[in-house]
Amino acid sequence: MSLAKWTVGLLAGMSMLALAAPADAGEVRVTVAEYSAKTGPYFEEVKKEFEAANPGITIKYEVVPWDVLLQKLTTDITAGTNADLSIIGTRWLIDFVQQDVAEPLDSYIKPEFKDRFIDTFLQPSIMNGHTYGLPIAASARAMYYNKELFEKAGIAKPPATWTELQEDARKIKAVGAFGYGLQGKEIETDVYYYYAMWSFGTEILNKDGTSGLSTPGALEAAKLYKSMIDEGLTEPGVTSNNREDVQNLFKQGKVGMMITAPFLSNQIKEEAPSLKYGVAAIPAGPTGARGTYGVTDSIIMFKNSKNKDEAWKLLDFLFTKEQRAKFTQGEGFLPVNKEEAKMDYYVNNADLAAFTALLPDARFAPVIPGWEEIAQITSDAMQKIYLGSAEPEVALKEAADKANGVLKK
Repeated sequence: MSLAKWTVGLLAGMSMLALAAPADAGEVRVTVAEYSAKTGPYFEEVKKEFEAANPGITIKYEVVPWDVLLQKLTTDITAGTNADLSIIGTRWLIDFVQQDVAEPLDSYIKPEFKDRFIDTFLQPSIMNGHTYGLPIAASARAMYYNKELFEKAGIAKPPATWTELQEDARKIKAVGAFGYGLQGKEIETDVYYYYAMWSFGTEILNKDGTSGLSTPGALEAAKLYKSMIDEGLTEPGVTSNNREDVQNLFKQGKVGMMITAPFLSNQIKEEAPSLKYGVAAIPAGPTGARGTYGVTDSIIMFKNSKNKDEAWKLLDFLFTKEQRAKFTQGEGFLPVNKEEAKMDYYVNNADLAAFTALLPDARFAPVIPGWEEIAQITSDAMQKIYLGSAEPEVALKEAADKANGVLKK
């Protein structure tokens, strides 16, 4: 879902926030992150419905691709030209809060409004006892598998452990397909590594707050992935393939197994309706441990907004059951609204049920300063390992040292 590269020092200069350009009375400007071709049309429909129900308030959207969103927000904030509201990656929120550009929403949030949300997805936007954002999108990760390739390879059921996954990948390779789709480029390269790392009992941060990259479990996970690459069980050129590339290979029937988000189900239904696939839990490690990546994106109000009451009215509208259902189902996310989650669409959807079942094992990106820099350090280390330009133990120790340097700042 929704990651962008962090540039160190990018938020410098946010003190100019007070110089924001005056907004038109009753106009609410919103910076919208583009999830798919459906994002813009959905928000245009919201504009029509909301303005019809709220005479005197006008909505103005700017839809921005994820890969340039953080850069744009930083530029706009520094120039004082930012919108009233914006969708952000929740992991950016701590920096916005520390820079004092995000408006606390506590004075607007009534108990009945807060009760709309599934608490798991609201919690990441709560810092220092204040709610700074609302979960506009939520997701987790699970393993997709190609049923036809499984049948062709004589595999009866999805693997429960990483050892079984390796064995199944060998069988799939033997019938002429790629056993396991492994991402090694751009968004979530680090996360793809965490799936195995969590299964081997390692967390991103140790209990003492230091990096977990130099632990035995981290090394075992890296060796596992590297051995699969060396054995030809993944697609070739792992470091040249981002999430979308691997998903496309899966939709083409060329990959037996891969881990990704709920939205792939929607893509398959639209782009590869004849593909027979299933969704299963991420494999467990030797002790039975496993973990999925929980993700939220938030919509926040900026402190320099001139039309906060109008902006809140729009937020209230966006988080009604009806609007949530339109957005969530269109984009292929998980519900964040309790009443929405009870709808037949979710209750009777086997794919979504598989993701929901994994939520108790979900980990979210650590809410710490410099997280994006640490994530990039991890991605860089994994690329070196995948390419064979550094031994796993050496690359991980170097990455852990760099990450600890960031954590000490």
